[in-house]
Amino acid sequence: MLFTERVLSNIDFVLLWVDGNDPEWQKDRERFSGENGDNRNIRFRDWQNLKYIFRAFEKFTPWVRKIHFVSYGHLPTWLNREHPKINIVNHQDYIDKEYLPVFNANPLEISMHKIRDLSEQFVYFNDDTFIIKAVKEERFFKWGLPRDVAVSNALSSSIGVGHFVLNAVEILNRHFSKHQAIKENLPKWFSLLYGKEMIRNAALLPWPRFTGFVDPHMPQPFLKSTFKEVWDLERDRLEKTMRSRFRDCEDVNQYLFRYWQLAKGNFIPVSMKDTKYLTLTPEGIERGELEEALLSGRYRMVCLNDSEAIGEEESFEWAKKRVIEIFDKLLPEPSSFEVDQ
Repeated sequence: MLFTERVLSNIDFVLLWVDGNDPEWQKDRERFSGENGDNRNIRFRDWQNLKYIFRAFEKFTPWVRKIHFVSYGHLPTWLNREHPKINIVNHQDYIDKEYLPVFNANPLEISMHKIRDLSEQFVYFNDDTFIIKAVKEERFFKWGLPRDVAVSNALSSSIGVGHFVLNAVEILNRHFSKHQAIKENLPKWFSLLYGKEMIRNAALLPWPRFTGFVDPHMPQPFLKSTFKEVWDLERDRLEKTMRSRFRDCEDVNQYLFRYWQLAKGNFIPVSMKDTKYLTLTPEGIERGELEEALLSGRYRMVCLNDSEAIGEEESFEWAKKRVIEIFDKLLPEPSSFEVDQ
C-alpha cells in the first residue's frame, strides 16, 4: 500500500522552513535590515537536512492526513510538489500583506490557524525538530486532546526565548488563576509520567501566579480552536507581534497557545523520555553526541538546535556534512516526497 493511501487520522503537520540562500529572499532581508530585531545569520541558515524530515514523515508517521509546508515562497528543488499529502503554503497565503515580508517565525506561528484546510488537531514542527522512530497518533493526541507536560518552571533569561516566555506568562496570568487551574486538573499536573520533573510543580505551588513552564521544544500538538480563542481575547497584543518583521523582545510566539492549553486543562499528560534536545557544537559532534541521539534507538524525536558555537563557512560546512552523513545512515531511502533530479 502506498504512503499516500495510509491516512488513518485527522491529524495534520505544519512545518515552517526558510532558505537563507534564496537571492530574492536575501534582497528583501537586506531591504529591511535597518529595522529593529534579531537579524543574525544563525536564524536563517539552511542545514540542508529538510529531506530527512519528509523521509521520517513517510516512514514513521504514515497516518498523517496533510503536511502544510510553509515558506517565503522558495521550495527545495527535490520536493514533489504534486504529492497529495502536501499543501504548499506561501506566507502571503495566510499572512496579511501589510505584515510582509517577514523574517520572524513568531508572526508565522501565531497565525497558523489561518492556514487553508488545516485540521483542528495539528502538530507544529520547527525545521530543527525531527521524528527518528515510529510514532503513533496517540503520542500527539489522545481522546481528542494534545499530549503535553504541565511542568512549572521558574522564569529565567533563556537566551533567545526568555522574553517570549515572560510575555506569554504575563498574558496567561490575566486570564487564569494558577491555583484554580491546577485544582481543576490535579491528576494532569501531578502525573507520574513526568518523573522527577513533577517536583518542580510542588516546589512552585506556593507562588500564586504562573511563573513559567518547562518547554521541551519538540514537535508540538495544538488545537486550532485554541488559536482562535486566544486571538478573540488578545487581538491587540497579537497584532503587535504581527508587526515585528524580525524577532523582537516584545513578541509572543507559539508558547502562549501551548500555555493556554495547559492552563485550561486541554491536554493529556505524556512522558518526554522519548525525546532528546541537543545543541549542536563541533565538540559534541566529534564526541559522537549527534550519532548517539539519532542512531541509538533510544529516542523517537530530537531537536538539533543550531548554535553560534558552530561558526560561519568552514566550521558550518563541516558540521552540516556530518549531520547529513548521520541522517543518511538513519534514513537512506528517498521518500515519495522527493523527485529525481
